[in-house]
Amino acid sequence: MYQSPRRLCSALLQRDAPGLRRPPGPPPPRRLSPTAAPRLQSPRLLAAASAARDVARSCSRTVYPMGNGTSRLYSALAKTLTSSAASQHPEYLVAADPEHLEPIDPKELLEECRAVLHTRPPRFQRDFVALPADCPSSHPPIRVMQWNILAQALGEGKDNFVQCPIEALKWEERKCLILEEILAYQPDILCLQEVDHYFDTFQPLLSRLGYQGTFFPKPWSPCLDVEHNNGPDGCALFFLQNRFKLVSSANIRLTAMTLKTNQVAIAQTLECKEPSRQLCVAVTHLKARTGWERFRSAQGCDLLQNLQTITRGAKIPLIVCGDFNAEPTEEVYKHFASSSLNLSSAYKLLSADGQSEPPYTTWKIRTSGECRHTLDYIWYSRQALSVRSALDLLTEEQIGPNRLPSFNYPSDHLSLVCDFSFNEEP
Repeated sequence: MYQSPRRLCSALLQRDAPGLRRPPGPPPPRRLSPTAAPRLQSPRLLAAASAARDVARSCSRTVYPMGNGTSRLYSALAKTLTSSAASQHPEYLVAADPEHLEPIDPKELLEECRAVLHTRPPRFQRDFVALPADCPSSHPPIRVMQWNILAQALGEGKDNFVQCPIEALKWEERKCLILEEILAYQPDILCLQEVDHYFDTFQPLLSRLGYQGTFFPKPWSPCLDVEHNNGPDGCALFFLQNRFKLVSSANIRLTAMTLKTNQVAIAQTLECKEPSRQLCVAVTHLKARTGWERFRSAQGCDLLQNLQTITRGAKIPLIVCGDFNAEPTEEVYKHFASSSLNLSSAYKLLSADGQSEPPYTTWKIRTSGECRHTLDYIWYSRQALSVRSALDLLTEEQIGPNRLPSFNYPSDHLSLVCDFSFNEEP
């Protein structure tokens, strides 16, 4: 039986909550940031969805019904791992073919999310800060989003957010908050960490918005230790296919002191369609916790060495997004800041002197106490790229006394969003 794109979209959003249904009539309005709203009318995702729709219609294919509310789109790929390492399951490294699904309008998906979230408080308002550029650009900027979205298994089973109500962590609503944040800022390139719902949520939905995605799980994900987990968490990288073409892709298992570790990275070389330039994008998530500083430093050096090869000695402009689990005082940060790849941290530009990182990118309360740290970064080739604007951080007042995550915000880490442009080639 054929199901319309809208019915498929609704089934995807609600499959985790069979009893959850849209209330009669139009969904109650939820306030969006005024800086985000105009982008919903921009051609970015609409053009990507239109292009994906044209491709899909030109292909002869079967449209598969979703089945009941608990069925999964890709049963072979989205099955839960329980006991063995992700490295023993290569199906987690292969993206499913999304062509049997109709493309969807981003506004329609946003409407679905708002309907699910109608009982929650409105989204936080965040503004983009325009930054001075050395030279004007006639090409549309490249919007990059970095975000540790908080693995569902860890949020519910391991991270012990003592001030966060358990209801705020329910996946059927939290995933809609995550999608709403992505839809609000409409990145051209999306870099995510702690993704443990790639094949049953993010890959099928984002592919229908025109994105191409890659997922690389941790070999021994801590999510696998949680009962009723959804498989391993890992890094994911998405890009809009109407803006980029994939040239090459590398899944990197990071090493430290010649030992293979549990941390990973994805590095992809993309061909930008306007302007016709190449760009390398990498996403990573380094080892967490105090006492592992030297370990993180070694992982960072290994990643830099890999990127040196992939960019052919910095000949290809580079953007590196990640949760580095390291404050700016750590060695791994200094390695990136002093690398021969000529990298600079984009969010330093929001400070008064242009040299200081934000006071925090994560803020939470665990059983061990309150944690406020700067751990997340967007690094870029300062000679080849310019930062046109950056999304400001949430204020302490917006975050509130119970910190993150919350009913308002789905992760313990803030999303970072920057608009980049290429500098003129010499």
